[in-house]
Amino acid sequence: MVAPLAAIAGFVLMQVGSVIVARPLGFRPTLVVAEALLALPSVAALVLSGVGLRNGLGLVPLPTRSLVLSVAFGAALWGLSLGLFELQYSLWKPPAWFLEHFQAVHKLLRPLGPFDALVSFLAIALVPAACEELVFRGTVLPALLGLGATAAVIGTSMLFSAIHLQASASGELSFYQLPFTFVVGIGLALLRLRTGSLVPAILAHATVNGITFATAPFAGALDGPMPDPRPLFGATLLLGGVLGSGLFFRLLRNSLTPQRMGL
Repeated sequence: MVAPLAAIAGFVLMQVGSVIVARPLGFRPTLVVAEALLALPSVAALVLSGVGLRNGLGLVPLPTRSLVLSVAFGAALWGLSLGLFELQYSLWKPPAWFLEHFQAVHKLLRPLGPFDALVSFLAIALVPAACEELVFRGTVLPALLGLGATAAVIGTSMLFSAIHLQASASGELSFYQLPFTFVVGIGLALLRLRTGSLVPAILAHATVNGITFATAPFAGALDGPMPDPRPLFGATLLLGGVLGSGLFFRLLRNSLTPQRMGL
């Protein structure tokens, strides 16, 4: 079970490294470096195993239709996760510092122009998607398949949600992101198993992150106190996300059956 240990080592390296480079590099470069450090032990483990990155990650060519469906699946998964978040928020309020941290991060990422927007997208969406998918759906998921597909999906998603634990300046831990990141992790793991390639999971993950980044300023989440709960909106989004992700997942079946890993 080298892959889970490499993922844990990467998380520790990510935390330590981000503290070291934060002051000299600034916020967005620190995000990129932190994600690269997360992936580094997993890449090393894969290379040292002799499997190689291409074969180990299933980086096989896929039809354009499949790539488009992967992005659509990511958009539906975003709706599902936001709906779950809204329902969770109706029942369980996060600590005040959680919202303050979210607002601070997105204000630091707020673009000043088109090029700045591209840099922010790379830092918050594409690079995290590529690095986190490499670790969790690229190495940990295949390593756990010997326990069965269900156990592998759940175990991988638990590890993925665990890296989204947040801590305040005083050291208070927040588990608030765990439920919906766990659900997102399940969706991405199923996508990896369905296609046999890591590329669709990266595209879907980047779509989830990218839509979150792009819509945050319009959702009223970047200014002011905590908004009022919207359980009906959450339930609608959750239902639409479940139906949409299920539809796009089924549409992927036809052209990708020969490359499937376990579904």
